[in-house]
Amino acid sequence: MTLLRTLRHVLAHEDINFLLTNRIPRQWCTIWMGRISQIRSPLFTRVALWLWSRFTDLELQDTAPGPYASVHDFFIRPLRAGARPVEAAPGVLVSPCDGIVGAHGRIEDGQLFQAKGFPYRLDELVGDTPLAAQWRNGEFVTLRIQSSMYHRLHAPCAGRVRGVTYFSGDTWNVNPIALQRVEKLFCKNERALLPVEVDGTADVVGVVPVAAVLVASIRLHAIDTTLHLRYRGPNHLPCDTTFGAGDELGWFQHGSTVIVLAPPGYRLLERWQTGERIRMGQALMGKG
Repeated sequence: MTLLRTLRHVLAHEDINFLLTNRIPRQWCTIWMGRISQIRSPLFTRVALWLWSRFTDLELQDTAPGPYASVHDFFIRPLRAGARPVEAAPGVLVSPCDGIVGAHGRIEDGQLFQAKGFPYRLDELVGDTPLAAQWRNGEFVTLRIQSSMYHRLHAPCAGRVRGVTYFSGDTWNVNPIALQRVEKLFCKNERALLPVEVDGTADVVGVVPVAAVLVASIRLHAIDTTLHLRYRGPNHLPCDTTFGAGDELGWFQHGSTVIVLAPPGYRLLERWQTGERIRMGQALMGKG
Protein backbone atom coordinates (compact mmCIF):
# COMPACT_ATOMS: atom_id res chain seq x y z
CA MET A 1 0.00 0.00 0.00
CA THR A 2 2.90 2.35 0.71
CA LEU A 3 4.21 1.69 -2.83
CA LEU A 4 0.81 2.55 -4.33
CA ARG A 5 0.60 5.78 -2.33
CA THR A 6 4.11 6.73 -3.46
CA LEU A 7 3.25 6.00 -7.10
CA ARG A 8 0.05 8.02 -6.80
CA HIS A 9 2.03 10.95 -5.40
CA VAL A 10 4.61 10.71 -8.21
CA LEU A 11 1.90 10.68 -10.89
CA ALA A 12 0.42 13.85 -9.39
CA HIS A 13 3.60 15.77 -10.20
CA GLU A 14 2.83 17.98 -13.23
CA ASP A 15 5.98 17.31 -15.26
CA ILE A 16 5.86 13.56 -14.69
CA ASN A 17 2.13 13.40 -15.39
CA PHE A 18 2.58 15.29 -18.66
CA LEU A 19 5.49 13.07 -19.68
CA LEU A 20 3.71 9.79 -18.94
CA THR A 21 0.38 10.73 -20.54
CA ASN A 22 1.52 12.68 -23.58
CA ARG A 23 5.08 11.64 -24.52
CA ILE A 24 3.97 8.13 -25.33
CA PRO A 25 2.53 6.57 -28.53
CA ARG A 26 -0.88 7.98 -27.63
CA GLN A 27 -3.04 6.51 -30.37
CA TRP A 28 -1.47 3.05 -30.17
CA CYS A 29 -1.90 3.01 -26.36
CA THR A 30 -5.49 4.22 -26.70
CA ILE A 31 -6.42 1.48 -29.19
CA TRP A 32 -4.89 -1.21 -26.98
CA MET A 33 -6.52 0.14 -23.85
CA GLY A 34 -9.85 -0.12 -25.66
CA ARG A 35 -9.15 -3.77 -26.47
CA ILE A 36 -8.01 -4.61 -22.96
CA SER A 37 -11.09 -2.96 -21.45
CA GLN A 38 -13.30 -5.30 -23.51
CA ILE A 39 -11.83 -8.48 -21.97
CA ARG A 40 -14.81 -10.34 -20.52
CA SER A 41 -13.41 -12.01 -17.44
CA PRO A 42 -14.88 -11.52 -13.94
CA LEU A 43 -11.47 -12.11 -12.31
CA PHE A 44 -9.60 -9.74 -14.64
CA THR A 45 -12.33 -7.11 -14.18
CA ARG A 46 -12.23 -7.33 -10.37
CA VAL A 47 -8.43 -7.01 -10.31
CA ALA A 48 -8.44 -4.11 -12.80
CA LEU A 49 -11.13 -2.22 -10.88
CA TRP A 50 -9.28 -2.80 -7.60
CA LEU A 51 -6.10 -1.29 -9.09
CA TRP A 52 -8.10 1.57 -10.60
CA SER A 53 -9.69 2.35 -7.24
CA ARG A 54 -6.23 2.72 -5.68
CA PHE A 55 -5.52 5.74 -7.89
CA THR A 56 -8.89 7.46 -7.94
CA ASP A 57 -12.08 7.61 -5.87
CA LEU A 58 -14.56 5.80 -8.10
CA GLU A 59 -18.05 7.31 -7.94
CA LEU A 60 -20.39 4.38 -7.45
CA GLN A 61 -23.12 5.70 -5.17
CA ASP A 62 -25.51 6.72 -7.98
CA THR A 63 -24.81 4.02 -10.56
CA ALA A 64 -26.59 0.77 -11.23
CA PRO A 65 -25.06 -2.10 -9.21
CA GLY A 66 -22.73 -4.66 -10.80
CA PRO A 67 -21.26 -7.15 -11.24
CA TYR A 68 -19.63 -5.97 -14.46
CA ALA A 69 -18.46 -8.38 -17.13
CA SER A 70 -15.62 -6.13 -18.30
CA VAL A 71 -13.83 -2.89 -17.44
CA HIS A 72 -15.61 -1.32 -20.41
CA ASP A 73 -19.01 -2.28 -19.00
CA PHE A 74 -18.03 -0.64 -15.74
CA PHE A 75 -16.79 2.51 -17.45
CA ILE A 76 -20.11 3.06 -19.26
CA ARG A 77 -22.18 2.00 -16.24
CA PRO A 78 -25.69 3.52 -16.23
CA LEU A 79 -27.23 5.52 -13.41
CA ARG A 80 -29.79 4.08 -11.04
CA ALA A 81 -33.32 5.41 -11.60
CA GLY A 82 -33.87 8.92 -10.22
CA ALA A 83 -30.19 9.60 -9.48
CA ARG A 84 -30.03 12.75 -11.66
CA PRO A 85 -33.11 15.03 -11.47
CA VAL A 86 -33.25 17.22 -14.57
CA GLU A 87 -33.75 20.95 -13.91
CA ALA A 88 -35.46 21.54 -17.26
CA ALA A 89 -37.27 24.84 -17.87
CA PRO A 90 -37.88 27.16 -20.84
CA GLY A 91 -34.68 28.96 -21.82
CA VAL A 92 -32.48 26.67 -19.69
CA LEU A 93 -29.73 24.33 -20.85
CA VAL A 94 -28.85 21.57 -18.43
CA SER A 95 -25.46 19.95 -18.08
CA PRO A 96 -25.14 17.08 -20.57
CA CYS A 97 -22.79 15.15 -18.28
CA ASP A 98 -21.18 14.88 -14.88
CA GLY A 99 -17.98 16.89 -14.87
CA ILE A 100 -15.79 19.69 -13.59
CA VAL A 101 -16.36 23.18 -14.96
CA GLY A 102 -13.33 24.32 -16.95
CA ALA A 103 -12.79 27.33 -19.21
CA HIS A 104 -15.97 29.22 -20.03
CA GLY A 105 -17.26 32.62 -21.12
CA ARG A 106 -18.12 34.65 -24.21
CA ILE A 107 -17.07 33.48 -27.64
CA GLU A 108 -15.44 36.68 -28.87
CA ASP A 109 -15.78 36.88 -32.65
CA GLY A 110 -15.21 33.15 -32.96
CA GLN A 111 -12.45 32.83 -30.36
CA LEU A 112 -12.59 30.57 -27.28
CA PHE A 113 -10.07 29.57 -24.61
CA GLN A 114 -8.99 26.14 -23.41
CA ALA A 115 -7.00 27.76 -20.55
CA LYS A 116 -5.77 31.25 -19.73
CA GLY A 117 -3.51 32.43 -22.55
CA PHE A 118 -4.38 29.46 -24.80
CA PRO A 119 -7.02 30.53 -27.35
CA TYR A 120 -8.45 28.54 -30.24
CA ARG A 121 -10.86 29.30 -33.06
CA LEU A 122 -14.43 28.09 -33.32
CA ASP A 123 -13.98 27.00 -36.93
CA GLU A 124 -10.92 24.96 -35.91
CA LEU A 125 -13.09 23.08 -33.40
CA VAL A 126 -16.29 22.49 -35.42
CA GLY A 127 -15.03 22.84 -38.99
CA ASP A 128 -16.33 24.90 -41.87
CA THR A 129 -20.04 24.69 -41.10
CA PRO A 130 -22.73 27.39 -41.47
CA LEU A 131 -23.91 26.42 -37.98
CA ALA A 132 -20.81 28.08 -36.50
CA ALA A 133 -22.41 31.48 -37.20
CA GLN A 134 -24.93 30.67 -34.44
CA TRP A 135 -22.15 30.50 -31.86
CA ARG A 136 -19.68 33.10 -33.15
CA ASN A 137 -20.50 35.62 -30.39
CA GLY A 138 -22.29 33.27 -28.05
CA GLU A 139 -21.26 31.45 -24.88
CA PHE A 140 -19.19 28.34 -24.23
CA VAL A 141 -18.41 26.12 -21.28
CA THR A 142 -15.96 23.22 -21.00
CA LEU A 143 -16.88 20.23 -18.83
CA ARG A 144 -14.09 17.79 -17.95
CA ILE A 145 -15.11 14.23 -17.08
CA GLN A 146 -12.69 12.53 -14.72
CA SER A 147 -12.05 8.81 -15.10
CA SER A 148 -13.87 8.09 -11.84
CA MET A 149 -17.10 9.76 -12.98
CA TYR A 150 -20.27 8.70 -14.77
CA HIS A 151 -19.52 8.80 -18.51
CA ARG A 152 -22.82 8.93 -20.38
CA LEU A 153 -23.87 11.92 -22.48
CA HIS A 154 -27.33 13.51 -22.30
CA ALA A 155 -29.37 16.16 -24.08
CA PRO A 156 -28.97 19.72 -22.71
CA CYS A 157 -32.57 20.55 -23.71
CA ALA A 158 -35.54 19.21 -25.59
CA GLY A 159 -34.65 19.27 -29.26
CA ARG A 160 -33.65 17.55 -32.46
CA VAL A 161 -30.39 16.40 -34.05
CA ARG A 162 -30.33 15.99 -37.84
CA GLY A 163 -26.69 15.08 -38.27
CA VAL A 164 -23.40 14.34 -36.53
CA THR A 165 -19.98 15.49 -37.75
CA TYR A 166 -16.97 13.41 -36.77
CA PHE A 167 -13.37 14.66 -36.65
CA SER A 168 -10.66 12.00 -36.47
CA GLY A 169 -7.62 13.24 -34.58
CA ASP A 170 -5.03 12.77 -31.89
CA THR A 171 -5.53 11.69 -28.27
CA TRP A 172 -3.68 14.23 -26.14
CA ASN A 173 -4.51 14.15 -22.45
CA VAL A 174 -7.05 16.90 -21.71
CA ASN A 175 -6.21 17.46 -18.03
CA PRO A 176 -5.35 21.01 -16.85
CA ILE A 177 -1.61 20.33 -17.16
CA ALA A 178 -1.88 19.57 -20.87
CA LEU A 179 -4.33 22.41 -21.55
CA GLN A 180 -1.71 24.85 -20.26
CA ARG A 181 1.02 23.41 -22.49
CA VAL A 182 -0.47 22.18 -25.78
CA GLU A 183 -1.92 24.86 -28.05
CA LYS A 184 -5.33 24.23 -29.66
CA LEU A 185 -5.51 20.85 -27.97
CA PHE A 186 -9.27 20.35 -28.39
CA CYS A 187 -8.94 21.10 -32.11
CA LYS A 188 -6.28 18.39 -32.45
CA ASN A 189 -8.10 15.57 -30.66
CA GLU A 190 -10.73 13.15 -31.90
CA ARG A 191 -14.18 14.69 -31.41
CA ALA A 192 -17.74 14.95 -32.72
CA LEU A 193 -20.22 17.79 -33.21
CA LEU A 194 -23.89 17.32 -32.33
CA PRO A 195 -25.95 20.40 -33.31
CA VAL A 196 -29.10 20.42 -31.17
CA GLU A 197 -32.07 22.36 -32.54
CA VAL A 198 -33.79 23.71 -29.43
CA ASP A 199 -37.55 22.97 -29.36
CA GLY A 200 -39.79 25.97 -30.00
CA THR A 201 -36.94 28.30 -31.02
CA ALA A 202 -34.55 28.97 -33.88
CA ASP A 203 -31.60 28.35 -31.55
CA VAL A 204 -29.00 25.65 -32.15
CA VAL A 205 -26.80 24.42 -29.29
CA GLY A 206 -23.55 22.64 -30.08
CA VAL A 207 -22.48 19.65 -28.01
CA VAL A 208 -18.88 18.63 -28.72
CA PRO A 209 -17.57 15.46 -27.01
CA VAL A 210 -13.75 15.39 -27.19
CA ALA A 211 -11.70 12.21 -26.74
CA ALA A 212 -8.32 11.88 -24.99
CA VAL A 213 -5.42 9.52 -24.38
CA LEU A 214 -6.57 6.01 -23.36
CA VAL A 215 -10.20 7.24 -23.47
CA ALA A 216 -11.24 7.62 -27.10
CA SER A 217 -14.33 6.39 -29.02
CA ILE A 218 -17.83 7.82 -28.93
CA ARG A 219 -21.10 5.86 -29.22
CA LEU A 220 -24.24 7.83 -30.07
CA HIS A 221 -27.80 6.50 -30.23
CA ALA A 222 -28.59 8.70 -33.24
CA ILE A 223 -26.18 6.84 -35.54
CA ASP A 224 -25.44 3.15 -35.94
CA THR A 225 -21.67 3.61 -35.92
CA THR A 226 -19.05 3.74 -33.19
CA LEU A 227 -16.76 6.71 -33.80
CA HIS A 228 -13.18 5.76 -33.00
CA LEU A 229 -9.56 6.19 -34.10
CA ARG A 230 -9.83 3.54 -36.84
CA TYR A 231 -13.03 4.98 -38.30
CA ARG A 232 -12.22 6.68 -41.62
CA GLY A 233 -15.51 8.22 -42.73
CA PRO A 234 -17.78 9.56 -43.85
CA ASN A 235 -17.10 12.72 -41.90
CA HIS A 236 -20.77 13.78 -41.78
CA LEU A 237 -23.37 11.23 -40.71
CA PRO A 238 -27.02 12.20 -41.30
CA CYS A 239 -29.64 11.26 -38.74
CA ASP A 240 -32.94 12.58 -37.44
CA THR A 241 -33.73 12.08 -33.79
CA THR A 242 -35.70 14.00 -31.16
CA PHE A 243 -35.41 13.90 -27.39
CA GLY A 244 -36.33 15.64 -24.15
CA ALA A 245 -33.98 17.46 -21.80
CA GLY A 246 -31.79 14.94 -20.00
CA ASP A 247 -32.52 12.06 -22.38
CA GLU A 248 -29.48 9.91 -23.05
CA LEU A 249 -27.63 10.69 -26.30
CA GLY A 250 -24.92 8.04 -25.94
CA TRP A 251 -21.64 7.62 -24.14
CA PHE A 252 -17.90 7.82 -24.40
CA GLN A 253 -16.56 4.34 -24.89
CA HIS A 254 -14.23 5.70 -22.27
CA GLY A 255 -14.36 9.45 -21.58
CA SER A 256 -12.89 12.93 -21.66
CA THR A 257 -14.44 16.38 -22.14
CA VAL A 258 -17.66 17.94 -23.41
CA ILE A 259 -17.78 21.50 -24.78
CA VAL A 260 -21.18 23.21 -24.92
CA LEU A 261 -21.66 26.03 -27.45
CA ALA A 262 -24.67 28.31 -27.13
CA PRO A 263 -25.88 31.21 -29.31
CA PRO A 264 -25.95 34.85 -28.10
CA GLY A 265 -28.42 35.43 -25.28
CA TYR A 266 -27.39 32.43 -23.20
CA ARG A 267 -25.14 32.85 -20.16
CA LEU A 268 -23.49 30.43 -17.78
CA LEU A 269 -25.38 30.58 -14.48
CA GLU A 270 -23.50 32.47 -11.76
CA ARG A 271 -23.54 29.46 -9.46
CA TRP A 272 -20.89 27.77 -11.65
CA GLN A 273 -17.22 28.73 -11.49
CA THR A 274 -14.09 27.06 -12.83
CA GLY A 275 -13.17 24.01 -10.77
CA GLU A 276 -16.68 23.28 -9.45
CA ARG A 277 -18.29 19.88 -9.93
CA ILE A 278 -21.57 19.66 -11.80
CA ARG A 279 -23.93 16.77 -12.33
CA MET A 280 -25.86 15.83 -15.43
CA GLY A 281 -29.27 17.51 -15.37
CA GLN A 282 -28.34 20.52 -13.26
CA ALA A 283 -29.15 23.88 -14.85
CA LEU A 284 -26.02 25.05 -16.66
CA MET A 285 -26.98 28.08 -18.82
CA GLY A 286 -29.95 30.40 -18.96
CA LYS A 287 -31.32 32.60 -21.73
CA GLY A 288 -32.14 36.24 -21.16
